[in-house]
Amino acid sequence: MAAIQTQALTSHLRARDTGKVARVGGQEDGAHEGCIPGFQVKRYQVAYSGPFQKGQALIQVEFDDCAGNEDVKFKVSDPNFYVDEDLNLVPQQDVLYSSPILFINGLSVYADDTAQVEVTGLPIQSPHRKILGFGQTLPNRSKRSLLIPPVIVTENQRAPFPRIIGRLIPAEQSGTHNFRMTGPGADQDPKGLFTIDIHTGDVSVSRSLDREAIDSYQLEVSTTDFNGNLMEGPATLVITVIDQNDNRPIFKETRYTGEVLEGSPTGTTVMTMMAFDADDPATDNAALRYNIVRQSPDNPSSKMFYIDAERGDIVTAISPVLLDRETLPTTTYELEIVAKDMAGSEVGLTGTATATITITDKNDHAPEFTHPLFEAYVDEGSTGVVVNLTVDDRDDPATGAWRATYTILNKDLAQSFEIQTNPDNNEGMLSVVKPLNYEARAVHTLLIQVENEDPLVSGVDYGPSSTATVQVTVQDINEGPVFFPDPLTVTRMENIPVGSFVASLNATDPDTFYKQNIRYAVLRDPAGWLSVNPVRGTVNTSASLDRESPYVHDNKYTAVFIATDNGSPPATGTGTLIIYLEDYNDNAPYVVPSVARVCEDAHDLNVAIVGGRDKDLTPNAAPFKIELGKQPGLDKTWKVTRVNSTHSRIMLLHSLKKANYQLPLLITDSGVPPLSNSTEVKVQVCVCKKNKMHCSSAHSHRASLLVLLATLLLTLLLSVKHSIWHDPSIFLWILLKPPVVLFATLKSNDLSPPRNPGLGEKKKKKTTKKKMKK
Repeated sequence: MAAIQTQALTSHLRARDTGKVARVGGQEDGAHEGCIPGFQVKRYQVAYSGPFQKGQALIQVEFDDCAGNEDVKFKVSDPNFYVDEDLNLVPQQDVLYSSPILFINGLSVYADDTAQVEVTGLPIQSPHRKILGFGQTLPNRSKRSLLIPPVIVTENQRAPFPRIIGRLIPAEQSGTHNFRMTGPGADQDPKGLFTIDIHTGDVSVSRSLDREAIDSYQLEVSTTDFNGNLMEGPATLVITVIDQNDNRPIFKETRYTGEVLEGSPTGTTVMTMMAFDADDPATDNAALRYNIVRQSPDNPSSKMFYIDAERGDIVTAISPVLLDRETLPTTTYELEIVAKDMAGSEVGLTGTATATITITDKNDHAPEFTHPLFEAYVDEGSTGVVVNLTVDDRDDPATGAWRATYTILNKDLAQSFEIQTNPDNNEGMLSVVKPLNYEARAVHTLLIQVENEDPLVSGVDYGPSSTATVQVTVQDINEGPVFFPDPLTVTRMENIPVGSFVASLNATDPDTFYKQNIRYAVLRDPAGWLSVNPVRGTVNTSASLDRESPYVHDNKYTAVFIATDNGSPPATGTGTLIIYLEDYNDNAPYVVPSVARVCEDAHDLNVAIVGGRDKDLTPNAAPFKIELGKQPGLDKTWKVTRVNSTHSRIMLLHSLKKANYQLPLLITDSGVPPLSNSTEVKVQVCVCKKNKMHCSSAHSHRASLLVLLATLLLTLLLSVKHSIWHDPSIFLWILLKPPVVLFATLKSNDLSPPRNPGLGEKKKKKTTKKKMKK
């Protein structure tokens, strides 16, 4: 069994027994006034002279959290060792080889500190070595390999700084090398956070760390000779930041809302509260516990709700019978919820939020009428709301469990009544939608039932109070006379003689309990064609009926009459008379269009297609007969041919020169007797060039006179064929004279020009004068 150096332990026990602060094998950090939580001795030494035996105490550490050391937990960097209840460092098993430096971390709710134990006398080479870390191992290393113990640093450490947090151990113990450290936290951002003593290998932290910002650092360390040549490394140095409870639990919202249905079973989940703690979730620093610290109001029980301490679920803790919305003092409860870390211990930090819980309604109360009987009075002939039906319902207003619907149970065959719900007060508004008749029925009795929009819960039914009787009394008024039939339709021929009978009006008084007289009058007669006998109601014509009048639509003429009784006050009624007018052939047809155009050099001599129009109806209109007028000679130049029953084609028999011509036409309808109409179509003979028509703006030549003129010229030329060539003045005289003069000359057979000097005489005189001069 290997010998164990226990000098530090014996000296420490002796010192404790004597009450003196004398420590052998440990480095005293200096005396302090009062209690400073943590290790009272920071560094210890244990001599290795052979394997450590299981259960053998190596050294006793001194740790005081200034609160009785309750629940202090120790963690050793080498898992082969642990600290027992007497603060002894003890191997958990036989240890053949140990790390040269061990770190012991002591943690309680009041203290968090680390001490270092240096194991001396270890052999330089070993077949298998443990790194100074928490359970980490290194494979066989060469002689020139660095020992890199992982470093544990507690966040939020206080000054003074810099503070040594670890030491690197080179393979070569001589002073012929320098230490070098690189990486984030050293020569990279955040720069200067960690430094290394180039001679001793001591690693120091220069300021307080924040685990919530960075929870670990990885640096590279190596050794060089004095010329800068690499000797050992690089190797990785891991610096782990140990968490402190420096963050309070925080709720995402300050106020939460939830609902629970009244009568819900005990243990019904209402809502879940959730807080967040930025501390290390693997420690009690972020282990949250929830608690209800206040309930408002606190009746009928101060513990109506319970919250699961770990999950934050709020559930009902009151019986379903007491969770009755209609009997509770309020429908809204407010809970103050506290979340505490450190698993809810007294030293834990807290966060607070408010939970508002609403007790929602279910339809467990049937609506009830406030009265079993409602009475209403309504004038006959009127409509509208006659009575408001009031109900009580203990359920939550503005919900389907409160909103009412009304039904008329007994049959309303005439469908004269209707019920609508007033959304503001839940009252039923009974209305008359079809006028009631006093003479037919003076009293109407209705049985009304009220229900909710939502169905009732099981076990609750609609009782007798959910039905009521409504008695509607109809009050008699003097009603106006009623025409029958209305409208009255008759058929009459247009143009019947003035004073002819048209129709007989029939109006009766609905007030059968009274004997009243009725008088008639014209209320609206747009064309002024009718008159009515005020006593008998017979309608006669006072003017001629004209089917083609603008007051007639679709062959129907409409007039309105009024009937007035002698009641007090008098009442009136109106009736409509519709006269269907039969057509009489009293309108002559006419031709459209009235203007046509044709090119003077057109090869197609078709002028136009014209159609007939007639204001009368069949059979007094089409088919039409369209033909040339009766003037002689028209058929020498024009021709009209039938296209169909309503249209005909106008054609030229030979070309005409540019001019405007009035072509007379005769159109006849098919009425009995038929009507004819002489009309004219203006035919414009135009010069057509490049798709443009150049027409004459002069007055039109009558087609009949042109034909007559052509006939006269032909006759004159034949009778005086040699005279014209001997005397050209006769030809010019014929061309320049009106057709009337030519016609008279033809009748008298006197073709000699008048004695008035013409062109020929003037030429003769000029020739005589020339001869005399010569």
